[in-house]
This record gives sequence, C-alpha cells and structure tokens, in this order.
Amino acid sequence: MKINKVHHIAIIASDYEKSKAFYVDIVGATILDEYYRKERDSYKLDLAINGEYLLELFSFPNPPLRPTYPEATGLRHIAFEVDDIEAALRELQSKNIKTTKLQNDPYTNKKTTFFFDPDELPIEVYEK
Repeated sequence: MKINKVHHIAIIASDYEKSKAFYVDIVGATILDEYYRKERDSYKLDLAINGEYLLELFSFPNPPLRPTYPEATGLRHIAFEVDDIEAALRELQSKNIKTTKLQNDPYTNKKTTFFFDPDELPIEVYEK
C-alpha cells in the first residue's frame, strides 16, 4: 500500500458547539460543510486548515470519555506546524488558552508545545 497523505482526522466532541467554536476561533479552521444526521442524532462538521480539508468534528449522544493521562493506548495527539512558535504561543495565551512549557524536541531540536481542546485532546504546535 502506498499512502499519499493524511486525508483527515476525526474528533468526537462531548460539547459540539463548544468544540466547533474552539476549532474555528482558536485553531483557525474554516468550515467546509456541516451535516445533521438525524438517524444518529449526530452532527458532522468538515473543517479545513489553510484551505485543505483536514478535520472532521462529530457529536454523538453521550459519548464515553477517552482517557488521556496517564498515557493511554491509541491516538496520542495531533500536531500542527507553525512558522513562529513564539507568535503562536502569544496568540493562544491572548485567547486564554493554557499551553505547556515551550521545549525543544530532543531529536530534531525544533521548538514544540501543547495545548488542549475542550475535551482535553492534546494538540501539539511544532515549529517548522
């Protein structure tokens, strides 16, 4: 199998409207399409980053919580590349988004930090 690229990342939100606002207003994603699936009592929101379809946000009635800490099996985090990590940190902090301490990746020596979505999904910011 030859994989071309990551097609999308799917996220289930406990509070759909809160997460929708987070990914649009904080992360900067743009809405491509939004669907209500009556048979599942579920919303599906297609989001783009820099014009490229990347995220799907779902709502479901009463989804179970996924453990994040301590490290749990499964998807660990998503990561977004930025040109200027200090500027990204200032912007996140200006929006009252808590971040982890800025650090260097010990293997690449690139700067990195984390912030969290409304359901505590870890999101890494990684400097280009």
